[in-house]
Amino acid sequence: MKRKVVSVLVCAAMVATMAVGCGSSSSTDTSSDAAATTEEDTAAADDAAATDDAAATDDAAADGDVITIGFAQVGHESDWRTASTQSCQDVFSAENGYDLQFVDCDNDSAVQLEAVRGFIEQQVDYIIIDPIVSTGWDTVLTECEDAGIPVIVIDRTIDDSDKYVSWVGSEFKTEGLAAGEWLKAYAEAKGISELNILVIEGSTGASATIGRTEGFNEIAEREGWNIIDSQTGDFTQEGGQTVMESYCKSYEGQFNVVICQNDNEAFGAMDAMTAAGVSYGVDGDVILVSFDGCRTALDYCLAGDINAVFECNPMAAPMVEEVIQALAAGETPEAEIFVEESCFASEDNVPTIEVNGETKEMTVVTQELIDARPF
Repeated sequence: MKRKVVSVLVCAAMVATMAVGCGSSSSTDTSSDAAATTEEDTAAADDAAATDDAAATDDAAADGDVITIGFAQVGHESDWRTASTQSCQDVFSAENGYDLQFVDCDNDSAVQLEAVRGFIEQQVDYIIIDPIVSTGWDTVLTECEDAGIPVIVIDRTIDDSDKYVSWVGSEFKTEGLAAGEWLKAYAEAKGISELNILVIEGSTGASATIGRTEGFNEIAEREGWNIIDSQTGDFTQEGGQTVMESYCKSYEGQFNVVICQNDNEAFGAMDAMTAAGVSYGVDGDVILVSFDGCRTALDYCLAGDINAVFECNPMAAPMVEEVIQALAAGETPEAEIFVEESCFASEDNVPTIEVNGETKEMTVVTQELIDARPF
């Protein structure tokens, strides 16, 4: 497959969360008749505006301008997921000529399959899937193919079917390899000769979990590190805290590295270690590593609480739109599109790492960098 690496750090255009302020107004003395008239006028104006909007939408649909998209999202388990959803909602908005049918599948594979079948029944133009698990997809994707609806997969991968036009996302194994290579260099820079590691994995069966685990374990085995235990935290803060509380009790004084496979798990692990009196980060007894790179995680990295963060970029929607535009133009889009990602650290003692023969820069976190983040 031809690979295309695309930068999606469009900070000015993408915003993961938006705060909307509501103004207040002072009351004045008016007669009840005047108030009633005002309310009637306002209601009439609202009805007229709604009618105009509906007419505009109908006209656009009649002209074939509105593109209907079904998006079956994993859920809302993390800050990363929220940013991914917002990216799609921003790009595939009514203002941009889209009708986005969005389903939060709440980490339930059965719900996700039914959501896709619902999109088929609605006869949407395109379907976007962020698969909760990597297998069990061939039957429903065959149904999409039979219905003539192109499917674009984002973020996580599908391993048991090729009945989709493009996948847009991250190289998860490369992320795991990068974390391992950085840890090796960091330990050498700090004069740490023995690494005893606890891992908090992501959701079982998710391609992000599989890839990050495979990549990191490859380095750990090469270097002879001791991975004491590895358990799933389901990519949630609660899950990370629960697993870390158990680790602190079972392996007290036995570990000096904690690898969390996403930011929210790291936040939970931090809470658990703080409660247990375990120090972590730059000045602590435990090296803490995270994946994703949301703004809050980089805040902690800047403060020295998280030693390193390996980005998983959620801003895939602009690339998905390019795929849709290519299909609409009768072109064949790239089969795999990789988003560009960075590696972040609290300290400047490891400027670069080598991953798969490629030099990757370790970017030291600054406030300016955090302020410019799109998520």
